[in-house]
Amino acid sequence: MSRSLLHIPVRTDWLAATREEVLDAAMPIVDSHHHLYDRPGARYLFEDLLRDISDGHNVRATVIVQARSMLRAGCPPHLQPLGETEFANGVAAMSASGLYGDARVCAGIVGFADLALGDAIRPVLERHIALAGGAAADGGRFRGVRQSLTWDGDSALTNPAYPTSRDMMESREFRQGFAHLAPLGLSFEGWAFFHQLPQLARLARAFPDTPIVLNHCGGIVRIAGYTGRGDEVFSQWKRGVMDLAGCPNVMVKLSGLGMRLGGFGFENGERAPDSQALARAWRPWIDTCIEAFGPARCMYGSNFPVDKGSYAYRTGLNALKRLTAPLARADREDIFWRSAARFYKLPTSGW
Repeated sequence: MSRSLLHIPVRTDWLAATREEVLDAAMPIVDSHHHLYDRPGARYLFEDLLRDISDGHNVRATVIVQARSMLRAGCPPHLQPLGETEFANGVAAMSASGLYGDARVCAGIVGFADLALGDAIRPVLERHIALAGGAAADGGRFRGVRQSLTWDGDSALTNPAYPTSRDMMESREFRQGFAHLAPLGLSFEGWAFFHQLPQLARLARAFPDTPIVLNHCGGIVRIAGYTGRGDEVFSQWKRGVMDLAGCPNVMVKLSGLGMRLGGFGFENGERAPDSQALARAWRPWIDTCIEAFGPARCMYGSNFPVDKGSYAYRTGLNALKRLTAPLARADREDIFWRSAARFYKLPTSGW
């Protein structure tokens, strides 16, 4: 399976054919996980995101997560990701001007740094922080690091741009680098597959002072060799999620369920799914995450534009609003904005 087959192409006309009213339009939203990039055949920049987040929901702030975008040319590989932080901070400055609406895009920045460099990663992290305006207490925007942990025996399920190994989380060098996050006030984004959750739990227990957020509901995979093994995957995934939820320094992002990896197959319909269809398909996964972590440790993330191959921004948010409708208002506010604002130290005055 090639990397291109892991990413569902965005079909604008297909998405536009399904249109519905916005649910609970007044609810403030923090989108805790999106990307911006410009690469051959895939362009999603500030103006593209603005069109999506301005489509009816009350999005007040966003957090950009690294995607190998705008890497610096002509410098060593470990310094190239500094370019993405510079780029994201520039977008954040544009948004903070107020000229592009009330939403504060890229209010938090999660960059890439190769923690496997061990102690040598410290000055790189410090440069990321400086490029985004300094420490969070001084108004800086750099909040943490995402280094993909995804590994599987089938290498076609992983992105070759992010080399990993079965035991990367256990390696001495990686843990040396990881140890520098908390002292610098940084968090870690845990992007791992469902069968790796026990490893991530061991990492979280080894570093109880480092805030960690589990990406994309815990890395559901139901394609390739996992096709037809849905019950087995769900059972193993649920055990991993419940175990990881026992680590008080870990939160979870309710995101990523539009990726091809999850095997939901939304992209195969004649029309884009509506929010009721999404809610039916997502219910066991979302309900389990909320039950395990509690609303105060769950946060919404769009994972756009990756998930845009499966549904529109408006529709995906409506689906999560449907699933959380039985919860108390305060619990829903945690999921849709308060948890992310607290985790990423985002200003919320006036909300």
